[in-house]
Amino acid sequence: MSIETAAVETAPRSVLGEPCVLLKLGEVVLKGKNREIFERRLQNNIRAAMRGLDFKVEIKQRSGVIVLRLPDGSTVEQADQVAERAADVMGLVWVHRAWRVAKEPEAVVAAAVELVAGRPEVARGATFAVRSRRRDKRFPLTSMELDRLVGGTIHDTYGLPVRLKDPELTVHVEVDQSEVFVFTDGIPGQGGLPVGMSGRALVLMSGGIDSPVAAYRMMRRGLKVDFLHFSGIPFTTAESIYKAYGLVRELDRFQGGSRLFVVPFGKTQQQIKSSGEDRLQVMAQRRIMLKTGEEVARRLGAGALITGDSLGQVASQTLTNITAQDDAVDIPVLRPLIGMDKTEIMAEARRIRTLAISELPDEDCCSLLAPRRAETKAKIEDLRKMEKRLDAEEVAVRLADNLQEYRLDQTTDQASGQAAPATSEPATRA
Repeated sequence: MSIETAAVETAPRSVLGEPCVLLKLGEVVLKGKNREIFERRLQNNIRAAMRGLDFKVEIKQRSGVIVLRLPDGSTVEQADQVAERAADVMGLVWVHRAWRVAKEPEAVVAAAVELVAGRPEVARGATFAVRSRRRDKRFPLTSMELDRLVGGTIHDTYGLPVRLKDPELTVHVEVDQSEVFVFTDGIPGQGGLPVGMSGRALVLMSGGIDSPVAAYRMMRRGLKVDFLHFSGIPFTTAESIYKAYGLVRELDRFQGGSRLFVVPFGKTQQQIKSSGEDRLQVMAQRRIMLKTGEEVARRLGAGALITGDSLGQVASQTLTNITAQDDAVDIPVLRPLIGMDKTEIMAEARRIRTLAISELPDEDCCSLLAPRRAETKAKIEDLRKMEKRLDAEEVAVRLADNLQEYRLDQTTDQASGQAAPATSEPATRA
């Protein structure tokens, strides 16, 4: 239960009005003539995020603000549910659990006083401020007058000292077209652009820490993403698949409709290993992964690949080797973590709740190909000669033909207790 919920759960509904959720838009408001397209996409994503609730949520668009209204008689707990889901929607910077009250100064003051009642700041005599915003200039009081009226009443009622700079408690009042919203706390949103506005891309998803963060960062820039995982099967267990599946499920709350595709890569790795050139094996593997990703992306209609590469983090991620990898494909390869260090990436993974899953043990396919000393300055011509011996283009097509899709559902593996992906047809038919 949130602080605001605890404070108002016993307050009379006639004073506080009705619970609702107020959403503040980010860079969408900076768009020009195509802003309407961004807002429409954002509204569709909000609707998708509300699926599964046992009540209807009504979306009302305002200038720079979206109001989510609940049915008459809805509870504070239901409004909290809506706010939690909305906080995961890309394109929003703040999510406020607000109260919608009558457009009358007396109603605003009464609601603000009740909203503050019972909060811990009142018990300890904390400082407070009132921030009013009057979007409808027909309202009889200006923003400053409303600040003084509401703030003075709260001060007289609870004896709290006013502090305009860095107050411990802030009461917000926003006057809109036909109602007034009163609220205190807010949940930080994800920011960025609505998912789907920038097209589609395919994430090369390992079970590690980096690639889920890379996926999140590109979703935040408006890309709808699918996920491609390379498994060491038949030479490893399915643990890495379960892990990738768990990561995709966690990330799915930011976009919905996520798809995980898995390539059984073990035999191809064995083929690479037997081809010689020990120090080039890791780079050859990376290039074949990219080639396979390019083929899968073409079949799925994706316009780019996404990887979790960070410059200099491992031998395959030196500038020379990244250049050699890009040479393998014609499709753009996006690397949103390229300038981040491991500490920064881990902090982001912790925030988006993927770190704990990424740190689970598994048999990663890369462990099958671990030369004593990896090449840090691979020559493109040497890699092309090696790929010619392997017939890499044909290998990539064959791997894409054997692709399996793992759908996000509620099926559970009875033996392990883990979420069990339900396989479908290979992506050749996607």
